[in-house]
Amino acid sequence: MLKEKNNVTSVTIPDGVTSIGNEEFKGCTWLTSVTIPDSVTSIGNYAFSGCTSLTSVTIPDSVTSIGDHAFFCCIRMTSVTIPVSVKSIGEYAFDGCESLTCVNIPDSVTSIGDAAFRNCTSLSSVTIPNSVTSIGEDAFYGCVSLNSVTIPDGVTSIGDYAFFCCIRMTSVTIPVSVKSIGEYAFSECTRLTSVTIPDSVTRIGYGAFQK
Repeated sequence: MLKEKNNVTSVTIPDGVTSIGNEEFKGCTWLTSVTIPDSVTSIGNYAFSGCTSLTSVTIPDSVTSIGDHAFFCCIRMTSVTIPVSVKSIGEYAFDGCESLTCVNIPDSVTSIGDAAFRNCTSLSSVTIPNSVTSIGEDAFYGCVSLNSVTIPDGVTSIGDYAFFCCIRMTSVTIPVSVKSIGEYAFSECTRLTSVTIPDSVTRIGYGAFQK
């Protein structure tokens, strides 16, 4: 819709629209704000990818899925509100959102996609709810400002490189539900001083805690 109009700064999506299509606003580098109505139920793949001037977005309670790369490389986005209606966060959904400081993932989400928050270098706080059962590969890769994280009961697997190079992380709690810790999952977490691995874990990947 706006692929050729990179001078657009503000967009209000009209009521009645039910989905934001794949690549709909991709590369709209001058887009600073967007209003999404309650009629929207899905945000497509690459929908706002490369919107480098977008500073914040409120996703309405009607949305159930956030597509792959949906907000990829929105480098000025400082905050995002994810409603309780969302069940899945796609792969690379917020990858490269380097100004994003805090994320609350609601209880409705069951999986965090691969590289969903990769290279969110300002992300210092994240709340992972008990509903999440899997944390994808590279999910928080390179989140160098992340201090600590509590992995909730219910998570059964931590993907490869999930918390790679989280250099400020000092502690991590791994619950008894976890069965598998992926390769390099906590590698290069150079300030990590205490980890308790429960008896439930049957696989620890190569270099999982390598420094």
